[in-house]
Amino acid sequence: MNRKNFIKNSSIAATSIALMPSTNLFSRSNSNLLKMAVIGVGLRGQDHLELLLIRNDVEVVAICDIDDQMIASSKETIIKSGKKMPQIFSSDKYAWKKMLEIKEIDAIIIATPWEWHKEMVIGSLEAGIKYVGCEVVLGITLQDHWDVVKAAEKCKANVMMLENVCYRRDVMAVLNMVRQGLFGEIIHLQGGYQHDLREVKFNDGIHPYGGGCEINQKGYSEAKWRTEHTIRRNGDVYPTHGIGPIANYININRGNRFTNLCSFSSKSRGLHKHVLKTCGENHPNAKINFKLGDVVTTSIGCANGETILLQHDTSLPRPYSLGFRVQGTEGLWMDVNKAIYIEGKSPKPHQWENAQSWLDKYDHPLWVRWSKEAAGSGHGGMDFYVIHAFIESAKQNIPTPLDVYDAATWSAITPLSEQSIIMGNETVDFPDFTAGQWIYRKPVFALNDNF
Repeated sequence: MNRKNFIKNSSIAATSIALMPSTNLFSRSNSNLLKMAVIGVGLRGQDHLELLLIRNDVEVVAICDIDDQMIASSKETIIKSGKKMPQIFSSDKYAWKKMLEIKEIDAIIIATPWEWHKEMVIGSLEAGIKYVGCEVVLGITLQDHWDVVKAAEKCKANVMMLENVCYRRDVMAVLNMVRQGLFGEIIHLQGGYQHDLREVKFNDGIHPYGGGCEINQKGYSEAKWRTEHTIRRNGDVYPTHGIGPIANYININRGNRFTNLCSFSSKSRGLHKHVLKTCGENHPNAKINFKLGDVVTTSIGCANGETILLQHDTSLPRPYSLGFRVQGTEGLWMDVNKAIYIEGKSPKPHQWENAQSWLDKYDHPLWVRWSKEAAGSGHGGMDFYVIHAFIESAKQNIPTPLDVYDAATWSAITPLSEQSIIMGNETVDFPDFTAGQWIYRKPVFALNDNF
């Protein structure tokens, strides 16, 4: 099967998702469980592990991590669940390759540092695993993204980026409103990752809520690896929380596509000031020269004429916000002020109204159906939905609602933004990972009443 036919056939199969009947949650018999493995059981991987363990349609057959503390914590969670202890691989940083020799793995979740994602995704595909769920982002270089796309096509397999914000309740209610035309024709969108991560990037594992000034081997959890990207890279290094929902609003890769991109980066001051304030000027990390600008702003053009503004802002003091704005010919919604304005329907002209009543009225059918099951899962319940969609796709042997072309397109913003900044903020062309099939592919995300 050539590349164009693969994409076309995948699109036809994905479109059929919306026509399939509902299935019951946890619907597999004990004799036919979905065999799953997890590479990376750090704090994020353990979130996924807990969700897998509460399901009766899944058996976790293997876990892998090089951090003994994280393995120990995962084992405690497994014991408390009452489930069978999986095989454990932790001998060295390539133990995951040994794990992939297990022939019974149906699906795998990868929740490791970013620089390992491409190699682990392709390794899983080449091992014959047909469903790979990968935490954000997909790769480091632009070539990484092409390599994963081509590997998925060659292996006729599914790669789903586990972008949980696509399933956030207000985000999905707005998606429902967009699809029903409440905002008219969509003109402009905004989003990003605006989150104070200073105590994540510098974390010694001692302070109860994170903190200290340690990184790399002296650091804890993400401080072991994530801060290094801040030191040596300059671009939007974490775009998918913002761009994933935006892409679904305007049908990117399914009748629309990104055409070009331009990025700007501010100066870098936040992390240096944080180290000085927390540990003093004599701490070794006070001498680090951070390459990543405190605020990176990226503009994206689209084939259908929409414009997008993304911002990455994680090194300065600020409350959490993804900065969503969905604006059309009939009105707009913004999450920062939790407000909405629909011309002719809002109570007063030119005045915001609280968005909650609209969000309640247009609550997405998936949240109406599964909110009780999602209660208590991570990030306000949206972690349940992204894992549920991945598992149900694997159980039914159908394409995932977010596919490898989505993963590559969203994640490629990082190397493209780096390229634009290096070139003096020049506009760069956006690659088409679908090989022109975006024109014919149809929207599928959240159109099935089951996932």
